[in-house]
Amino acid sequence: MITLKSVSKTFDGGKTYAVKDVSFVVNKGETLVILGSSGCGKSTLLKMINRLIKISGGTIEIDGRDINEFNPVKLRRSIGYVFQGVGLFPHMSIEDNVAIVLRLLRQKPNNRLKRAHELLTLVNLNPQDFAKRYPDELSGGQQQRVGVARALAADPEYLLMDEPFGALDAITRDDLQGEVLRLKKELGKTIVFVTHDIFEALRLGDRIAVMHKGELQQIGTKHEIISQPATPFVEELFAKTADQCTNLVDHFS
Repeated sequence: MITLKSVSKTFDGGKTYAVKDVSFVVNKGETLVILGSSGCGKSTLLKMINRLIKISGGTIEIDGRDINEFNPVKLRRSIGYVFQGVGLFPHMSIEDNVAIVLRLLRQKPNNRLKRAHELLTLVNLNPQDFAKRYPDELSGGQQQRVGVARALAADPEYLLMDEPFGALDAITRDDLQGEVLRLKKELGKTIVFVTHDIFEALRLGDRIAVMHKGELQQIGTKHEIISQPATPFVEELFAKTADQCTNLVDHFS
């Protein structure tokens, strides 16, 4: 369980806030989608969970333990992280990219290789076809699959995903959203997923947290967000696509 208590972030000593007084709980095994437009603080919030960005105020706990009590490097290695830029090392093979965290954890080469191949299979990339390739030999969607496999390498309980499919075409994005749902069902990971796409949020989220100008506007299930908007911003956000949103929720419920 991930617990945020009155979490804030300022980059200018309190004159303005990227994130202000945000509190919520991510329950074990759920996918919480943080939805909001560019600059609303959603990615900043995600990066504070694994201490890529330092908190200005409040606390974040993982399984009841304050994240400041963790060694930051060990904390980051224990939480899977997937982001839009993928960040694969171009000079390393796909199997080595997947196994990089295991290498840092000093696992034996044979174990790393075996795990990398297992994960490539899991994300539907046949190791015989892809393990020895390099990132520039893969499509954007294939690279993103490798990014997901790498994030799962150390079998983390928690997975943070920061707009991972934002730069992909609609067909590839739809395919990878389906992969996330499949992996969630198979592995039971707890996922915090950041997006600016309403339909992506509705498809993937068990619950949705709507952010605006650094503040949490509402958190709830898809039905609650659509049928009982808590603020004028949330109401306006979903009003423009109300019929499509309702149909989508009904389809995936």
